Amino acid sequence: MLSEELRPAIVALVVLSLVTGVAYPLLVTSIAQVAFPVEANGSLIERDGKALGSRLVGQPFSDPKYFWPRPSATVPVPYNAGASSGSNQGPLNPALADAVKARVEALRAADPEQTRPVPVDLVSASGSGLDPHISPAAADYQVPRVARLRGLSEEKLRALVAEHTEGRQLGILGETRVNVLTLNLALESVTP
Repeated sequence: MLSEELRPAIVALVVLSLVTGVAYPLLVTSIAQVAFPVEANGSLIERDGKALGSRLVGQPFSDPKYFWPRPSATVPVPYNAGASSGSNQGPLNPALADAVKARVEALRAADPEQTRPVPVDLVSASGSGLDPHISPAAADYQVPRVARLRGLSEEKLRALVAEHTEGRQLGILGETRVNVLTLNLALESVTP
């Protein structure tokens, strides 16, 4: 009598486990690999067969000759894609104020001639802590420093930033933005 009730439950468990745990994931993965192969594999940027990073995950750049990304809030190390999170520090938290102050000082130290206000996205992390984009204003803020250190004209560099500025998704979603990784990779091929 117990086996009459237990057998259908075990059969249902096995069948549903195979359908939801094996067949469905294989089907979805196969469709993604055919329809969206780049996205399904992490939107990786490769050069000479070597993965340099992902278009979707912020990368650390601290050399003043490169454009700097938004700060990362991931722990235990910055830009850790396995630990996406915000800092959870509110605007009245002294730790956040100290971190922003330190970031402003680092930007000022890297370019003492820059007197414009620092764009907020250069001193505050995104909600995920991994945003690969900065605003066009944040990129423009960094143009004088990068141009000077690379011996490039600011006009040439602004044109490069404009080439790498992405519009709103579907024309209405989000804001215009600049992918820091693709901009910095393009920067390597620009000659004075």
